[in-house]
Amino acid sequence: MESLFLLVLGNTEISTVPGISVAGATPELTKLTPVADAEYLLHERPLTIDVIPVTPGGHPTPAIITKAARELANFPLLVVRGGTYLAPLVPHLHISNAVGRDFRREPALPEFGEIIKRAKLLGEELNRLPVKELVVGESTPGGTTTAQAVLWALGYNARTSSASPDNPLSLKEIVIAEAFQRAGIGKGQLGDNPLEALRQFGDPMMATVVGLALGFRRDIILAGGTQMLAVAALLKALGEDPGRFMIATTKWVVNDRSATFVKTAREIGVITYSADLDFSKSEFKGLGDYERGYVKEGVGAGGATWLAVKAGFSPEEVSEKVEELYGRLMEMK
Repeated sequence: MESLFLLVLGNTEISTVPGISVAGATPELTKLTPVADAEYLLHERPLTIDVIPVTPGGHPTPAIITKAARELANFPLLVVRGGTYLAPLVPHLHISNAVGRDFRREPALPEFGEIIKRAKLLGEELNRLPVKELVVGESTPGGTTTAQAVLWALGYNARTSSASPDNPLSLKEIVIAEAFQRAGIGKGQLGDNPLEALRQFGDPMMATVVGLALGFRRDIILAGGTQMLAVAALLKALGEDPGRFMIATTKWVVNDRSATFVKTAREIGVITYSADLDFSKSEFKGLGDYERGYVKEGVGAGGATWLAVKAGFSPEEVSEKVEELYGRLMEMK
């Protein structure tokens, strides 16, 4: 087995701050997005809720890209519950049911140590399999805000992406400023204490992926956008060589001028791959809007595309398969 794809699910109360996340039709529904994403990947539609995870504007979850790539390349996939409100109704590995707290009021992740310990054990077990690389994706609504808070605490002047073309940068900054004030720190003050940055401002997905990376000693592809920059920065601060990792994302994250993906990746020293998907000719507005800055990445879309390309499929073929899957979804409505 050359590659194994892990999808880590996480929730943070930050996703329910109005205007922070569009990874769900309403702020309250963002609590269900991770389980719905996992269920859709393994079935034709989610089981926990009878709707496809969409943005308020009706744009489909990036899980549709991951599912398309998997239908082509047939790579093995495991779902990992890093910390969610509900357990997904699919076979999964349980790390924790701890949800990230609203870090404006209290430390985000008091359970970070237990999550890292369990995830590291999982990583160590995966060393026993004939797996050369882990491709680790995530579904964590609100996670770009926790990622920006962690990056700032570690000393990176980063701006994270958003699933909306109108990145709520000022709202993120207000929320993070409140959290820093509560914790009594300024930008860069936790550069030498990454675990405290994770405890104060992180989310369970970050803690799970950090633990996995500490336990699994072969190649790791961090499949995600600016959220995975925070994971890479934490690992570097913990003494890991950032050259051991690659971040696989999409062109929409790289081209996002409101974020600092390329610059921050360079500062951390992690190499990146960008999936060149194209929905500009899509017959569906929900997909065509990806080219206008909606959604961008998530559920390991870039990493799944990378696996499909490694298996001999082109980004065009992945895009065509996405179109086909979306057509099937529309028929089911």
